Amino acid sequence: MSTPLVRTGDVGRIVATFVTSVLALAFAAAVLPGLGFSSFPQLLASAAAALLVGALVRPVLVAMSAAIGWLAVLLMAVLGQAVILSLALSLIPGVEAESFWVVLAAAWIAAAATTIVAWMCTSGTPEAFTAALVRRTRKQRRPVDDPEAPGVIFVQLDGVPFPVLRWQLLAATLPTAGRWIRERGYRLVEWTPVLPPTTPASQLGILHGRIDGVPAFRWYDRVLGRVLVANRAADAAEIERRASDGRGLLADGGVSISNLFSGDAERSLLTMSKLELKRGSADTRRRVAWYLARPDGFAGSVFGAVAEIARERFEARRQRRRDVRPRGHRGWLFAGMRAVTNVVLRDLNTALVAEEMIRGTRSVYVDYVDYDEVAHHAGALRPESLDALDRLDHVLECLEAVAAAAPRPYRLVILSDHGQSQGAIFADRYGVDLSTVCSQLTAARVEAVEQAVEGWGRLNGLLADLSGGGTSRQRAAHDAALRVERRSAPPAVTAGSELVVLGSGNLGLVYAAEERRLTMEDINDRWPALIPGLVNHDGVGFVAVLSAEHGPLAVGPTGVHRLSDATVTGDDPLELFGPQISADLLRAVSMPEAPDLYVNSAVGRDTGEVSAFEGLVGSHGGLGGWQGRALLLAPPDLLIPDQPIRGAHELHRVLVGYLEQLGQRSGIARDAADV
Repeated sequence: MSTPLVRTGDVGRIVATFVTSVLALAFAAAVLPGLGFSSFPQLLASAAAALLVGALVRPVLVAMSAAIGWLAVLLMAVLGQAVILSLALSLIPGVEAESFWVVLAAAWIAAAATTIVAWMCTSGTPEAFTAALVRRTRKQRRPVDDPEAPGVIFVQLDGVPFPVLRWQLLAATLPTAGRWIRERGYRLVEWTPVLPPTTPASQLGILHGRIDGVPAFRWYDRVLGRVLVANRAADAAEIERRASDGRGLLADGGVSISNLFSGDAERSLLTMSKLELKRGSADTRRRVAWYLARPDGFAGSVFGAVAEIARERFEARRQRRRDVRPRGHRGWLFAGMRAVTNVVLRDLNTALVAEEMIRGTRSVYVDYVDYDEVAHHAGALRPESLDALDRLDHVLECLEAVAAAAPRPYRLVILSDHGQSQGAIFADRYGVDLSTVCSQLTAARVEAVEQAVEGWGRLNGLLADLSGGGTSRQRAAHDAALRVERRSAPPAVTAGSELVVLGSGNLGLVYAAEERRLTMEDINDRWPALIPGLVNHDGVGFVAVLSAEHGPLAVGPTGVHRLSDATVTGDDPLELFGPQISADLLRAVSMPEAPDLYVNSAVGRDTGEVSAFEGLVGSHGGLGGWQGRALLLAPPDLLIPDQPIRGAHELHRVLVGYLEQLGQRSGIARDAADV
């Protein structure tokens, strides 16, 4: 049966857009001096001309701005609608428009009206955005060589714990995921990210099959003599270089979107390990320009970001008014960051994934950070965090609709890279931060790196991939990316520093600022009060250290756990964490990159609450709570192993198996990612 050239929905959309344009222009003429229409028919003709000129001129503006550079793309986003409206009004005799700036104001009034009407017609949900992506998919779809071969879209819901998703499904607040499970037979299972449960370690394991070499979100590299931070472009590139064998999850024609690492993808967008501040991709510019050129795209993101900032300020004030505890500081800076990650970046990621489905790309891995970003500052189970999860469910519905119109069938596989734990910030609860505790116990000069920088890296990834550095036209975005890069960079380890103390969630890392790793005996000789002082601190659960005599140890206030053979003397400091944690901690402490001391915060025996060494209420990186409980949601025809999935490298094998099962991974050996 042939597809009709004009669909009923298209006619309704055109009529609604036309009516909205008429009302918006009438309102603009009423409030703007210098803009006027002599008659109602003239107003109707102007609105019709604006729609026609927009359809003809917008693709030209997109192509031209993408070819010139990012400054042109941004100017097109801000001024493009005014150019279109100005051309349209020039076609209608007798329209009064005193200047281009009057037309610019009218264009933004029209964009605001379009956004508001779309929101009202869809009850505030993203159906209008979804419909636009589906229409683009149908119009731009091109044949692929193997249309019967299914593709896979891997969607990472960053930081979502398995129990949280399951509870929300039971509460029926995630209609899309719930429908997939109840009507389509999707399977939801839990998998366990081993220490450290943080995005760099998990993504390196998921995308490259390697989990070693990443002791935390950031760490002191003894070889380089500086701190590595996984969400800085240069550091992410170095981490991937050490781990990649060229056969990652996306090596067979895949695309990486908004990740830390590329998975050896052919193309990478907004991916930290592939960013270079001196270049900008014309293909990326074209995709983003299409999104920005739409009145409901750019204007929708702008007004959505403003609404997100207002929402965050209201929610932060509500926490203070109700004296919700634990809570952390939620200032204007975080509000702006949340607007970027939970509106602009989410919509942009969705548009980029849709573009890849239009192309028929075989596999895509995309990371949505909405829940993780809010939960860090609000808490894992707070209403605003769960609301962010609800909006991610709308994203899944959008991707499902786009997949139905794509040139090949797609499987949607949903997963999280780790979970999230909650608790009062260490410095708030005990009145002192970890670096100060170490300084007091040793009288050493301590370099502290404990500020939260995860959100800054995401903003830097967006700016850096949208920047170039070769011409003056690209300099503004380039300079902004450099400023964010500097803000997210850790301080240099200054000459004379004896200890480097870092926080990664509720996992602290203590390094001697030198090339060799110190053993427990070395530390006791140099700073005899350090290990006893830490393990007897109320906020510390245990300290893991390498002993020259006994090998890796977990030391608590009243007992020692020898990790090599799980021999316990006294009270077991690992009692709360289950029988398998000894082997996981043994692997972590044995890594050459491991710190001289791992310091894990105390964990509430009944509540599972932890205390982050960063300024975060929701955290991950150590042991305790739900941070080690991640999820996998897969279609019924993709096999889930009967045995538990423990470690991101094991999940990598499962996902590679999906690609092989669907006929991908041509010429790539299955055992390439073995560790």
